[in-house]
Amino acid sequence: MSIPSKYDAQQVENKWYDYWMKHNYFHSTPDDREPYTIVIPPPNVTGVLHMGHMLNNTIQDVLIRRARLQGKNACWVPGTDHASIATEAKVVAKLKEQGIDKNDLTRDEFLKHAWDWTHEYGGVILEQLKKLGCSCDWDRTKFTMDDDMSEAVIKVFVDLYNKGLIYRGYRMVNWDPEAKTTLSDEEVEYVDKQGKLYHIKYQIEGSNETLTIATTRPETILGDSAICINPEDERHFNLKGKKAIVPICNRVIPIIEDDYVDIEFGTGCLKVTPAHDENDKVLGDKHNLEVIDIFNEDATLNSYGLHYEGKDRFVVRKEIVKELESLGLIEKIEDHNNRVGISERTKAIIEPRLSDQWFLKMEGLVKPAIEAVLGDDADIKLFPKKFENTYRHWMENIRDWNISRQLLWGQQIPAYYYGDGKEDFVVAETIEDAVKLAQEKTSNKHLTVNDLRQETDALDTWFSSWLWPMSVFDGIRNPENEDIKYYYPTNDLVTGPDILFFWVARMIIAGYEYQGEMPFKNVYLTGLVRDKQRRKMSKSLGNSPDALKLIEEYSADGVRVGLLLSSAAGNDLLFDEALCQQGKGFGNKIWNAYRLVDGWKVSETIAQPEASKIAIEWYESKFQKVLIEIEDHFSKYRLSDALMAIYKLIYDDFCGWLLEMVKPAYQQPIDAKTYNAIISIFEDNLKIVHPFMPFLTEDLWHYIKERTPEEALIVASWPTTKPINETLISEFDFASEVISGIRTIRKEKNISFKDAIGFSVINNEKSSTTFDAIITKMGNLEAIEYVDEAVEGALTFRVKSNEYFVPMVGAIDVEAEIKKLTEELNYTEGFLKSVQKKLSNERFVNNAPEQVVASEKKKEADALAKIETLKASLASLG
Repeated sequence: MSIPSKYDAQQVENKWYDYWMKHNYFHSTPDDREPYTIVIPPPNVTGVLHMGHMLNNTIQDVLIRRARLQGKNACWVPGTDHASIATEAKVVAKLKEQGIDKNDLTRDEFLKHAWDWTHEYGGVILEQLKKLGCSCDWDRTKFTMDDDMSEAVIKVFVDLYNKGLIYRGYRMVNWDPEAKTTLSDEEVEYVDKQGKLYHIKYQIEGSNETLTIATTRPETILGDSAICINPEDERHFNLKGKKAIVPICNRVIPIIEDDYVDIEFGTGCLKVTPAHDENDKVLGDKHNLEVIDIFNEDATLNSYGLHYEGKDRFVVRKEIVKELESLGLIEKIEDHNNRVGISERTKAIIEPRLSDQWFLKMEGLVKPAIEAVLGDDADIKLFPKKFENTYRHWMENIRDWNISRQLLWGQQIPAYYYGDGKEDFVVAETIEDAVKLAQEKTSNKHLTVNDLRQETDALDTWFSSWLWPMSVFDGIRNPENEDIKYYYPTNDLVTGPDILFFWVARMIIAGYEYQGEMPFKNVYLTGLVRDKQRRKMSKSLGNSPDALKLIEEYSADGVRVGLLLSSAAGNDLLFDEALCQQGKGFGNKIWNAYRLVDGWKVSETIAQPEASKIAIEWYESKFQKVLIEIEDHFSKYRLSDALMAIYKLIYDDFCGWLLEMVKPAYQQPIDAKTYNAIISIFEDNLKIVHPFMPFLTEDLWHYIKERTPEEALIVASWPTTKPINETLISEFDFASEVISGIRTIRKEKNISFKDAIGFSVINNEKSSTTFDAIITKMGNLEAIEYVDEAVEGALTFRVKSNEYFVPMVGAIDVEAEIKKLTEELNYTEGFLKSVQKKLSNERFVNNAPEQVVASEKKKEADALAKIETLKASLASLG
């Protein structure tokens, strides 16, 4: 089958992905091989492929394809996350377009719309991953809202509740007024915003005197319960025991004393609003203050907001300031830089809010997870190691996890109320079990399903995804099943550092709680994808390329290479489309290399030339050396370095040198022994490139010879390590410099590469003659003559202390050559003086780092050798 002149990526990608799927190479079932398991970080069910996904999944595919080639039972479990806040927001927006208000629907009606949305858009991102070449076990695809997955989540909730670890509490929470739900601390981002600091006067009851407070949120004065002063603050001794009047609502509130107030900060008078500030809530509890919540769930003001009722908090801020100014109660307004919490999902400004929520006690659960990563014999390794400090900080300062969300989309909390009181509930996996528990609790055997109502809150999305490495193998419902025992713990987790706490740490906690061991052995944390200007890629900035268009333009293999060339573990990736072009170019280089080899006529009768024999021995050793190097890179998750080592091996050593060294003369055949060795080498090259460029390599693999499905590249064997001839490698490095010297002279002196030339050498280095046949062939030399004295009238160059001579061929402008060599000599002598001046400076020699001094000494030696060569060349022309 002849190979086309051009590589048609789209046709090849579709052909081989279909072939891989048809022959079920991606599917894994437990057997007697060593398992290698990765679970995908489940993308949002409504998501589409972006650059972060492309990087993350390329890395996972490289690891999984390599493991497959190493003979392991590779299993990569794909799936999606129901992403409660994000998905619910999209469904609500779609309903709004249809003129439907979420609040007018029953839970079941809303969930039907949510499931319709999920079925319509849910598989998009997984289909897009196939375009990238991802070899996931698609038969194992999971969704965090699948029935079995939800059952596992409910089972865990009930178990933790029964262990006394889940409780219901009335707490100050982070409230997202747009999504109308609570958020955990980790779902809040903090940003600096330029705002104002308002100094407002409050009248002291029974007098014309006033006190001044400073606030960034004047709208919350309507929820004030007290003014607080420091008992040691002499400025305010006159206020002790008195009361103040809240402006506008004219409510009389006490002036309390507490050393919580910083005397140095602001006016020394603090307004206390227990419903809208966490610290104020602590003060309020301590001093038994009234809690006045002035906001509705969408952050408009309620009836406590008086004539501002129904207006948005930011509208009220402007209007209340105007009203206070008209009353003469604004003392001054200053610019003020404020740190504001915003919702990670909706970007709405968070409102602290008192609310009944469900919490999970973390203090005890977290201990094994700290030991697992930070202990002396840590079970889990983070790559790069620097993230251990971040992990430690989070885990050692952990707070109870707020696991309830005021959403409909998600697993509904399995708590069932049988009375009107907050504590009149039972927790059970099914409503039937709940009825039995409620009957026992109330001693009322007549209670039925109709007397119970289920908690309306859903569970935080992370409460389902923290079980992911277990639940995808049904390890929660059936902890002794064959899959969980074989595939768990998984091997590598590839994810972003932004969810190190949200997801990674929580999976570790759950793993130790429910399997008694780690969920994975290694965590490889990728960087964020940024553009060339170091800006984070985002839709809003318009700097994120369309992932599928990139694949269309540069091929899936080209994009994979481009991403990994720009990526280093844990460091942000500066993405440049030019790297995808480089990836595509690399593919073309390999393609054309095979076309060259494929075009050679093979002779079974001619003997193998010495040059070819040595060239093959050299490349086999070089290949083995690089193989060890890439094994080391893989063990440290330096995938970019592994790819770069392979790239240089194939681009420079294989294409640039080996093929040139064995190439037969024009229109001449190649001997069969050399040809067969080159094909075998080509196959090994394809094996190490395959994890990075699966499509191109599989295609070429089948052009080399016809293969059965059992012989496909995807299930071939990774090359085995063999002894390395280091001497041969260093001798070639020397020989390649000699060849480069000959080529330079030919180029500079316009000596045709078709003409064979004489060549002599003074072998001061006592260099080996192993590569003489190759130097002769590559330099097109008549022969190599070893001499003891300089050859008169020849052009010269040096490699180390060896001197090489090329007789002058044809007409040469001697005067121009002398002028050029003299200029070069003068420059080199000047350079030598500057280096020697540096080396004669004792302070420099004694204080500079050792390698810097060594580098200067090498420059001196090289300059002296060059001067000697230039003088010899001038002498031969004289």
